[in-house]
Amino acid sequence: MTWWSVVRFLHVLSAALWVGGQLTVSLVVLPLARRMLDTERRAQVLRAVGRRFGMFTGAVFLPVQLATGVAIAIHKGVTWASLAEPGYGRTLAAKLLLFCVVMVAAALHGWATGTARPAVARALAVISLVGSVGIILLATALPAT
Repeated sequence: MTWWSVVRFLHVLSAALWVGGQLTVSLVVLPLARRMLDTERRAQVLRAVGRRFGMFTGAVFLPVQLATGVAIAIHKGVTWASLAEPGYGRTLAAKLLLFCVVMVAAALHGWATGTARPAVARALAVISLVGSVGIILLATALPAT
C-alpha cells in the first residue's frame, strides 16, 4: 500500500460517509420521524440531526474532500487546461462543477431551514442528495490513469 492509496482511501471514505449520511437521513431517519413523532418533536429532532450533520460536513467531510482531492489532482498532474480534455479531464471537471452545485444547494438548504422555508429547504435537500449521488457516479466513471 502506498501513501497515495491512503490518500485515495480517505477521499473515498469521506465521500461515502458524507453521501451515506445524506441517504440515511433521507431514507431512514426522516420517514421514521414523520411517522413516529409529533410535529414539534419532529422539528426539534430533524433540526438537531441537520445541525450535527452540517457540523460534521464543515469540520470533517469537506476539509478531507478538498485536501485529498487537491492532493490527488496535483499527483495526477491535473491542470486547468487538462480539465477541458476528453476522458479524465472532462469527467473530473463535471464532478467538480457538480460538487460546487451541491455545496451551494446544501448551504442554501441550511438557510431555508433556518428561515422557516420548508418547501424550499426540501427542494434544496433533494438537489443536494441527487447531486451527491451524481458526484459518486462521476467519480466511478473517472478513467484509470
